[in-house]
Amino acid sequence: MGGFSPEWLALREPADHAARNPQVLAAVGAHFAAKPSLTIVDLGCGAGSNLRGTYAALPARQHWTLVDLDAGLLAATRDTLAGWADEAREQGEELVLSKGNHMITVDTRQADLSTELEWILGWQPDLVTAAALFDLTSKRWIERFVAALTSQRLPLYTVLTYDGRETWAPPHPADSRILAAFKHHQHGDKGFGPAAGPDATDVMAEAFRKAGFAVSIGDSAWRIDERRGELAQALAKGIADAALETGQVDPVTVAGWLAARTPSASALVGHQDLWARPV
Repeated sequence: MGGFSPEWLALREPADHAARNPQVLAAVGAHFAAKPSLTIVDLGCGAGSNLRGTYAALPARQHWTLVDLDAGLLAATRDTLAGWADEAREQGEELVLSKGNHMITVDTRQADLSTELEWILGWQPDLVTAAALFDLTSKRWIERFVAALTSQRLPLYTVLTYDGRETWAPPHPADSRILAAFKHHQHGDKGFGPAAGPDATDVMAEAFRKAGFAVSIGDSAWRIDERRGELAQALAKGIADAALETGQVDPVTVAGWLAARTPSASALVGHQDLWARPV
């Protein structure tokens, strides 16, 4: 799976944090409330946004292992986290952060989730987590992932999995064609086989329930308005490029649709959060 640019990840982070489902996050926090410390593995960590969006709900002492394929992004993430923290210091290969009343130790690992999944989960954390990841993976990979978690009775908290809902304002005659082409593109191979795309949360939920896990799902849609005009334009450009790649919509139509997505455009983009734990 290829990485995403630090610029895109930084642009989307405020919308990601605003969209998180508070009930699902509260349930995760309540589950671990009695533990004095927690070990977490974050899959496909990107720029570390998931840590920043989750840490406050978890116990005061945390050890995060951030996993990504992009070594350059992992290095940049350490710098970003050091700047975000109230205090930061290096301790061997680990980064020790102080943020409010939380002490967070961070370790970064370069790994390929498509081939090294079982090795990563073999670290046996208290919690496995991810953000905006599983719509990129395949149904077969998700089932393998759930089986690996089940074998070790590891819980999962994942956020911002794309679910296919998308509504733009003002509306445009090409909206339905652009969305259909984008969904088709979402099912392309992102390094794990044909991607589950908008079906990923349903695939995960079914697999976890069959394995006897308790599953909670909550809405975490982006609601983008003129205050996030730069994000709206970047998102529209990405959707337009993806639609063009499929060949299902002609370039003139795509260009017209994209031209309508000015900084004053608004959008709802559907995501879902999922919390699955063994019972």
